[in-house]
Amino acid sequence: MSLPLAAATVRIVQTNAAGDSVMLIDPVTNKVVGEIGGIEVNHGAQAAPDGSRLYITDEAESTLDVADLKTLKVIKRIPLTNHPNNVAVSKDGKRVYAAIVAGAGAVDVIDATTLTRVKSIRTEGGIHNVYVTPDGKFVVAGSIPGRKIIVIDQQTETVLWSVPTDDGVRPITFEKNPDGSTKRMFAQLSNFNGFITIDFATHQVVDRIKLPEVSAAEKVTEGLQGSPSHGIGVTPDGKTLCVLSKMNTRMYFYSMPDLKLLGETKVGHHPDWLTFHPDSTRVYVANAGSNSVSVIDIAARKELMQIPVGQVPKRNSTAVLP
Repeated sequence: MSLPLAAATVRIVQTNAAGDSVMLIDPVTNKVVGEIGGIEVNHGAQAAPDGSRLYITDEAESTLDVADLKTLKVIKRIPLTNHPNNVAVSKDGKRVYAAIVAGAGAVDVIDATTLTRVKSIRTEGGIHNVYVTPDGKFVVAGSIPGRKIIVIDQQTETVLWSVPTDDGVRPITFEKNPDGSTKRMFAQLSNFNGFITIDFATHQVVDRIKLPEVSAAEKVTEGLQGSPSHGIGVTPDGKTLCVLSKMNTRMYFYSMPDLKLLGETKVGHHPDWLTFHPDSTRVYVANAGSNSVSVIDIAARKELMQIPVGQVPKRNSTAVLP
C-alpha cells in the first residue's frame, strides 16, 4: 500500500552500530522523535511497506528483531542461521531477507506473516548487504569475501546469476528502465574510492568510475575499514546518483543517466550510508565518525545541518508511516 506523501508521515531510520538503539528522525523538524531500545549492535533497519513494523538485524543476538512502529517496542526476535549484517523487505511486505555474513554465507528468508525463518539461500560467501530491486522481482546480495554480486529470483528464492568483482562488494544501488525494470547496478568495492557500473541485462561490469583525487592535506586514512567509498544511492526521481567518500568526508553528485560529475559537498566524519526523503529534495548521511546525520539539500548540493544521534551511526533508511 503506498500512500500519497501528504497523507503519510516520513521518518528517517538511523541505526547506531556501537549503541543499543535505533532512532527515528522527523525530516520536518530534523530532530530525533523516537527510539527503539534494547538492540545491541543493530546493523540494518528496514520498514514494512505499510509502515507498521521495522525489521532490524541484531548482531549481538544473531536475530532479526521486529519492532512495532506505533509503540516502538520489539515484539519478536527471530533466530537467524548465523551472524547477520544488512536487511531488505520484499515490495509486497510478505518476505524479509537477512544478509548472513558469517560461515558459508546466506540470505535468510523470513515470512512476515508468521514471523518465522522459512528458508536460507546459500551464497558461498558471507553477505554484507542485501537489497530488493525497485521492481520487486529480484533479491540482490553483495559478498565481501566471495567478491561477487548474487542475483536471486524473488518468486522462487533461488540464485539466478552472479557477477564476479575485483574486490569485496560494499553498498549497491539501482537505476530503473522507463518500465520500472532494473537497468544498471552501481556498486562500491573494498579498497576502491569510487564505484563500478553493471548492466543488469548482460550481467557485465561496463564501467569503473573513480571519485576525484583527494589532496594529501585532506586525505583520511585511519578507520576506513577497507572501504574508502561507502554509501551510494539514486534519488527517488532517478535524476541524481549520490556517492560518499570517507577519504575526504564528501558526498559527490552525478547526473543520471550520463554519470557526469555535478559537484560535491562536505559531510561529517566517516560517512557510511545514505537515505533519501521520498520527494528527492534531501539526502540524509550517517556519519559514523561524528555520531551525527548530515542533512543535504540535493539541488543546492549543500549540507544544511548535522543531527546528533547515537554511537557510530551506520545504516539508515526511510520509512513512510500511515
